[in-house]
Amino acid sequence: MKRLVDIIISSFALIILFFPFLITSLLIMIDSEGPVFFMQERLGIGKKKFKVFKFRTMTHKDRTIKQVFKNDPEVTKLGKYLRRFKIDELPQIINVFKGDMSIVGPRPCVEFVAEKYSLCKERFMDKPGLSSLAGVSGSIFLNWEEKDYYDKYYYYNKSIFLDFKIIILTFLVVIFGEEKFLKKPII
Repeated sequence: MKRLVDIIISSFALIILFFPFLITSLLIMIDSEGPVFFMQERLGIGKKKFKVFKFRTMTHKDRTIKQVFKNDPEVTKLGKYLRRFKIDELPQIINVFKGDMSIVGPRPCVEFVAEKYSLCKERFMDKPGLSSLAGVSGSIFLNWEEKDYYDKYYYYNKSIFLDFKIIILTFLVVIFGEEKFLKKPII
């Protein structure tokens, strides 16, 4: 049932977002050199690797640092806005349509993070999501152990109601921003 909902929502989203994707792509090409999309290998269900799609928000330079920090000088001018309003994440709707991801589930992580923090096995028993419980519970303020806690909580308490609540809260986070909206966790 969840896969059917993912296909329906992602299909409509791809149609509705076609022109905004086109405009965003053009703005990225005008703003800085490099490809429009940033693709990175992430771990999905069963730790199966897949490429996640994002709009590129950083300069196209090789980085030795694997994490992006607040006020990172390599984030482009346009990239700051794309990140603030989570527009950079929207191409992951392609991943949802393809079946690599779901609308709601634990956020997909890179392999080195899974190894470094020994993340819970429950995280890899669900498809990763475009939005997550951790994402609406203070994502930018949480360390990996706290994010892992929310992913485990989601796995054992998932329901249509919880997914719907996460989707609504995701829109509020996008509109008001994480720093203003997320003062305390929702559970």
